[in-house]
Amino acid sequence: MKHLLLAPVAALALLTSLPAAAQFQKPEDAIKYRQGAFTVMASHFGRIAAMAQGKVPFDAKAAAFNANIVNDLAALPFTAFGEGTDKGLPNRAKPEIWKEAAKFKSAGDKMVAEIGKLDAAAKTGNLDAIKAAVGGVGQSCKACHDDFRAEKYSN
Repeated sequence: MKHLLLAPVAALALLTSLPAAAQFQKPEDAIKYRQGAFTVMASHFGRIAAMAQGKVPFDAKAAAFNANIVNDLAALPFTAFGEGTDKGLPNRAKPEIWKEAAKFKSAGDKMVAEIGKLDAAAKTGNLDAIKAAVGGVGQSCKACHDDFRAEKYSN
């Protein structure tokens, strides 16, 4: 039942996020939005990663459910990195995000693509395929963090 309700909610969130930059009246709003999206994604990805690492028992249905959530949310935080959203609230966005916008976009696109592969792998229910896809997502996240995420919060 939860999965049936999630699809329309996720679709609505995706549609409303397309003009998201126009929705942020203050930099603080954009910062909260992207931090929230990344937090939810990390939580659901962490559940799959724990299965892939053998830290929790593998549950194919739960892996597919969580991968679908991460996939539905993957593009959302990137709508909230507009000009001026480096200030307003403590955040860990490096100035390189805006100085190297094409590189940042490429890193985000890579992450979204890897998450798509994870979603496809999770739908198969094959743990080995999920493990491989988790590795790809993890590498794409790490690469972006290395280049664009500061160790400490600003302010």
